[in-house]
This record gives sequence, C-alpha cells and structure tokens, in this order.
Amino acid sequence: MNEADAASVVRDAGGAELLERLEHLDAAREAPRPDATVEAPTASPEWDVVFAGGGLSLLVAAALAKRGARVLVVDRARAGTAHREWNASEAELQPLLDRGLLESLDEVRVATYDDGFCQFHGGPPYRVRGVLDVAVDAGALLAAVRRRAEAWGVRFLDGHALVGWGASERGVRAVFAGDVDVTAHILVDARGAASPLAVADLVCPTVGGVLEGADFDPRVGEILVTTEGISDGVQHVWEAFPGRAGQLTTYLFYYADAAKVRGRPLLMPLYARFFRELGRYKPGAARLVRPTFGYIPGWSRTVPGPRSPAPRVVLSGDVAARHSPLTFCGFGAMLRSFGPAADALHRALEAGRSPDDSIMHDAPIHRWTGALAKLMASGRFQENAMNELLGAAFSTLHAMGNDDYAACLKDTMTAARFYRFVRDTARKRPEVFGDVLRGLGPSASVRWAGSVIAEAVRSR
Repeated sequence: MNEADAASVVRDAGGAELLERLEHLDAAREAPRPDATVEAPTASPEWDVVFAGGGLSLLVAAALAKRGARVLVVDRARAGTAHREWNASEAELQPLLDRGLLESLDEVRVATYDDGFCQFHGGPPYRVRGVLDVAVDAGALLAAVRRRAEAWGVRFLDGHALVGWGASERGVRAVFAGDVDVTAHILVDARGAASPLAVADLVCPTVGGVLEGADFDPRVGEILVTTEGISDGVQHVWEAFPGRAGQLTTYLFYYADAAKVRGRPLLMPLYARFFRELGRYKPGAARLVRPTFGYIPGWSRTVPGPRSPAPRVVLSGDVAARHSPLTFCGFGAMLRSFGPAADALHRALEAGRSPDDSIMHDAPIHRWTGALAKLMASGRFQENAMNELLGAAFSTLHAMGNDDYAACLKDTMTAARFYRFVRDTARKRPEVFGDVLRGLGPSASVRWAGSVIAEAVRSR
C-alpha cells in the first residue's frame, strides 16, 4: 500500500485529526531537530533539577521533590498527560503506594484479569498468571501524581519545548521556547522518542487505541499475539487488554532496526494496516474511541546504548531505553526505576556531583533478552519462521511453570533459569542456533551465548 492509500485509510477510519497528528510525528522522526548549544551557567543554579518533559518521568520528579529537592518540570504540551493506556501487575504497582504517589490503587485501577496469554500464528495459547493483569487509567495516574508533586513543591511550566542547553561541572543551563531560560544542578531529558538523544539501535512503532464494540473476554489479557507470518518484511504483533466495561485497548506493533528505517514514515502505514486487519484479529463492530500511537526506542544490549552527552545531563524514560527489550514497556521500567532514580539524584545533589550516566534501572536479564528483540528486528526471517521460533520459546517457558514464565515477562528471571530456558528451547527447536546466527551475525552470536553461559555458571 502506497503512502496516499495509507493516508486515505487512516482518514476514513480515524478522522482528519488523527491523520494530521501521524503526519506530524512521522515527519518529526524523519528530520529530528538537534538541541542548540548555549553557554553553561557561571553562577549558582536556581533549581536543583529541571525535567525537560513531563510524561512518565513525572514519577521521578514527584518522588525527588518529596525528598526536599527544588524541582521544575517543563513540557512542550502539558505535563501529566497520558497518550496511551498502561498495564502492570499489582506487585509492580506497589512502589506507587510505598513512595506516597498514590494512597490506594483504586485511584487508578480500571480492571483486573484472571490471567493472560501469548499465542503465535499456527500455535496454541500459552497462559500465564500475574503478568500485566491490572489495567491502569493512565490519565488518572499522571493527574494524581501531578497533584501530589505540586503539593510537594514541584513547579510546572506547560507549553515550552526544550530548545538548547549547556552543561559543565558547575551546573546546566536550559533554554526553552517562549523565552524560558533556567539553570539547575541537573537537567533530566525526559522527552521520550522525540529527543535527539534517543539514539537506541531498535525502534518499535506502535499504533492502536481504546475500542468499543469488539468481541473479547473481559477476564483475559492478550500479552503477545501474532495472526500471520512475516509481512512487508516484519513480524507484526498484537496485544489487547480489557479496560472499562465494554472497552478494549488494542495495539499493533513490530520491532525494527532503527538505522534501517531511518527517514521512512512508519506510523501511517502501520495504522492503515491496523484498521484493515482489526476485524480479523477482533471480530465485532469495533469502534475507535481514543487513538494511541508513538515510537518506542529500544536498546538490544548488543551495541553501546544511549549515554549522557555531558555532565549534569541525565537520560530518563524512553530516551534512556533501559526498559525490557522484549516488550519495550516503558511503564514497567518506570515503576521499577522511579524510586531508585529519585534516590540517586538526591544523593548526587547532596554530594554536589553529577549523577551516574543512567538513573534508569536495567535488569540483568536485559543483556540476554535484548538479543531476542534484535532477532525480531533483523528482517532475516521468512514466512512463519519467526512464529515457529517464538512458539518454541514460549512453549518452553510455559513448561517451566508459571513462576518462571511470569518472571521472564516481568524481567526478573535469574541467569540460571534463563540459561535453562535457552537450553530447553534449543533442544525443542535445534534450528534456533541458525536463527541466532542469521539474526545477530557471528561475532554478536558468540558474545551473547558466552554471556548467557558465563553468567549462568557464575550465579550457581
């Protein structure tokens, strides 16, 4: 489907406003505007920490302000506004209560499921409990956190995009559109995929939205589902999570090598595919209530990851790309990260130094699951080969038991258990060695295998 036909499909199914937003975001990704360089501050900074961007990193800002820091949040639109829906397990949401950002999960809980499943084209569903089984009202969560942040002294400036910055060991100066010029001890880049510092090697274009009228089971979440083999050179993946009564949040996405798709509009053709294929995935008279879409950066861990370009500048959220390589789930990563990140920033302020390069938590398992994400982004699989590999992997996880299956999806699986997972998958599908070699290349394949084996032996 050419670009004009894709635009026509999106306009007819989603409306002119959605089409305009997609064209803007695709164009911004094709030609990102670099940050300007400005003179670093010479006097004592006026703020402890300035956040450029007020999405999920608002959790870090609030937790830091609660510890007494002077925090400013500046967003190009409005800080605390959600552009998608989120799911997590109840245990993963607990830090929001522990840190005082919520008084009760009932403030944001929309639904709780019995279980979920992963299913790949041509294979059976593999059910799992305790994974992404709580649907969260993203808008309500961020609104609640913004209210608490304001009560703890955070100042918000909405409608100002970061234009440029200059940093030194003394501090950092940030200039925003609208003649906003501030200085701070630390600048946190929380602009997401729109940041020119978001340079991870993988990208996950994602489209979908909240639907009404689709046929679905409100007690079950669909974590990863494929309905076809390789198409247009990529493996498309669906997910669907019940929300409020009668509503279903559904996404369609794929993993890609960021360098190979640079300069190409991705969201428009993917949304056209979403509208064209939705009825086959979810029968019924589905109607789009609220669109959700965006680019999610991902890091495979097989190459150097995003790093801060200067002292006193810290990467957070999607810019840092420290979330799960398998799901690129920024929400789960931020739930694990926001408390320790606030603590790390507070320690750096007390010590009068620049914080560590990344304040985002990076689970040990990411060193190994990153290679699996790179396989999916390699474009070197034909027909149903990727689904056969995924089917073998997830049948192994299911056979290992719910604890291991859930731990892998929630990034808590140990090295020894991950080694068993890889070993048993290879026994079930010996072609996995050829899959890895084709997808990663010889050198990266050897490094990855050696890392898995060495860490498994060390951890015993």
